[in-house]
Amino acid sequence: MKALEMKGVEVELAGRRVLHGVDLEIGPGEQLGLLGPNGAGKTTLLRSILGLLKSRGTIRIAGQPLAAARHRIGYVPQRHEFSWDFPITIENAVMTGRVARIGWFRRPGLEDFKAVRLALERVGLTDLRRRPVGELSGGQRQRVLVARALALNPELLLLDEPFTGLDTPTQEILTALFRQLTSEGKALLMTTHDLYSAALECSRLALLDRRILIDSSPGEVLASEHWRSIFGTRVLLPELPELSGSPETAGQLGLPTSSVVQR
Repeated sequence: MKALEMKGVEVELAGRRVLHGVDLEIGPGEQLGLLGPNGAGKTTLLRSILGLLKSRGTIRIAGQPLAAARHRIGYVPQRHEFSWDFPITIENAVMTGRVARIGWFRRPGLEDFKAVRLALERVGLTDLRRRPVGELSGGQRQRVLVARALALNPELLLLDEPFTGLDTPTQEILTALFRQLTSEGKALLMTTHDLYSAALECSRLALLDRRILIDSSPGEVLASEHWRSIFGTRVLLPELPELSGSPETAGQLGLPTSSVVQR
């Protein structure tokens, strides 16, 4: 059974079609990197999976209609979307991720506290659990958001630019955690501009520009005509075909300029 199935999904915002006929599937234990230019609809796609945007087409989570399966989805938004100045501790911030199971205006039970403690352990924040979120570094804040998503024990984890602006130690912590989650059978869908990490860590890449242009192995996506038509690049990555482009494009993709060869 697929963790995520999208068929013919379309989304319109302010009269403009942002997603058109999107077909996408992710199985248990897969990590899929969703790539595309700015404005391609990556965040819109995530929000449609969460049911935050009205869409046409079919979205199923673990074989169930979206309306019945939202508690199976964990979501890690970009850091600026969370109110870090709100007077709340790390532990309580992670507990807010359990609302889909607890319900509004109900008190958490023993199972909820256990889930929060386990999530904090997984991101290495147990000792800081009583610290106010406003005192945290950027890397610690990202780990709070990941723990908040994991508190639901989701089958599908949605990650919106999870590595943006992070220091190297935090990136390594999260990369190791994501590998562990996929080994446990979790499905991960990650939007990112960090092409290097996506190509090395994801089992598949999908290129989105309002619709899915190609969904395949990292090497095949980066070598495709779809990729060249959008970015005009060839990228030098370990065990991946050589593509070509400009230093400016390298910066847009989160790559060192030395990784791109000009024609």
